[in-house]
Amino acid sequence: MQYKHAFHAGNFADVHKHIALLQLIHQLSRKAKGFLFLDTHAGAGQYDLGGTDARQSGESHAGIARLQQAATGSATVHPAIADYLSRIDRFRATSGSRHLYPGSPLLAASALRAGDVCIAIESQAQISRALQRAFDQHGALFELLPRVENVDGYAAIKRLLPPTLRRGLVLIDPPYEAADEEKNIAAALGDGITRFESGVFVLWYPIKRQHEADLFTARLLRGISRPTLTLEMCINPADHSAGLNGSGMLVINPPWQFDVDAQGWQPQLLQLLGGTGEATVKWLIHE
Repeated sequence: MQYKHAFHAGNFADVHKHIALLQLIHQLSRKAKGFLFLDTHAGAGQYDLGGTDARQSGESHAGIARLQQAATGSATVHPAIADYLSRIDRFRATSGSRHLYPGSPLLAASALRAGDVCIAIESQAQISRALQRAFDQHGALFELLPRVENVDGYAAIKRLLPPTLRRGLVLIDPPYEAADEEKNIAAALGDGITRFESGVFVLWYPIKRQHEADLFTARLLRGISRPTLTLEMCINPADHSAGLNGSGMLVINPPWQFDVDAQGWQPQLLQLLGGTGEATVKWLIHE
């Protein structure tokens, strides 16, 4: 299977993932010392929700479009959601297109500081070039100069960790198209934590069936003893026949109070998106 994110850009899972990512960056930014942000599967950086692929799937209508409409009519919007929406607006203003949707590397770079480091990894050469163009287009929104590398994201973990800054956030957001994807994720997490024990590692994963998602995260954590939690938001009941029912974020070494903060914005996000499932924060390995 060839995964093409343009079909899924701006859907409910993207919205959930991107708010969580921004909150992780905000929590780490509470300390003055800089940190590395490493995105191992960065993608093209921005997506046209008015393009053929996005219009064909229509997934963004139930994601970012629905959230914007619902938030406009809401008396009180959680600061995490409001910050995310304001960044989407700024990207669209910069591009001159109201259909633009930024991917994880651009959103992260917009929240990072001059003393931080941003490295975005993309293994496909054509997409890597598109990512560089996206960074160049929106350079006025960044306090730092992001670096794009056209290499394998899993291999980059071995080469770039531990960072010289001694603080870091690693986002692993693979397409889940390879037969050995779980094996590669487990190896990357294990190796990354061995090299950089105090680093924050976050993995996005799809939820189709809750039992399968629980088994998946349990397998990944074999041999790992660091504090770990999951944020899960199911737009449908977790065992609904719809296919992709939920979005999950596995966070190893979560920053202080990140769980408390998520307990505030996740339920409201689910409500604003019209979800009928659950939003949960679960500690799998307690501090």
